[in-house]
Amino acid sequence: MNLGISFFVTSIMLGTGLAMDAFSVSLANGLNEPTMKKSRMFGVAGIFSGFQFAMPMIGWICVSTVARLFGAFEKFIPWVALILLGYIGGKMLYEGIKCKEAEEEKPIVGLKGLLVQGVATSIDALSVGFTISNYNLLEATLACLVIGVVTFFICYVGLGIGKKAGTKLAGKAGILGGVILIFIGLEIFITSFI
Repeated sequence: MNLGISFFVTSIMLGTGLAMDAFSVSLANGLNEPTMKKSRMFGVAGIFSGFQFAMPMIGWICVSTVARLFGAFEKFIPWVALILLGYIGGKMLYEGIKCKEAEEEKPIVGLKGLLVQGVATSIDALSVGFTISNYNLLEATLACLVIGVVTFFICYVGLGIGKKAGTKLAGKAGILGGVILIFIGLEIFITSFI
């Protein structure tokens, strides 16, 4: 087992890179819900970090067991991210335009929407299973745990920034959040072909 400084630096760098999509979505969620309480912020960040922990672990398991099946699935990852983020972003955009004058107290993105966002922003992390394929189970689990913790803090910061901006943007926040999610989906899709 090689759990030196380079192991943790690599895991933190992987976590930071993988968390950027989740950060952007967290920013959009904060924009859409500027009155979000701290407990909900912890829950939202927890969902994203849970997916960012699980996906590389699933990728590692796939590489260790059924690599051929994972290789066939990899080409569909950009399509899945585009569809999921496009759906959630489109829904937020529609609700932002439809209800732009009515302020709602309930969260704009419910648990189901957060789970869809979690899958969409972490599905590319499956490929990290290839980069950690030489790790044993304990090393892979620890690396994925570091990735999840890094994602949690990055998403929490994104939610906070989005909340502050959302308070200032008031009625246009839902529209902007939806546009951001659609843009992220398109960015994941387009960069997969470059």
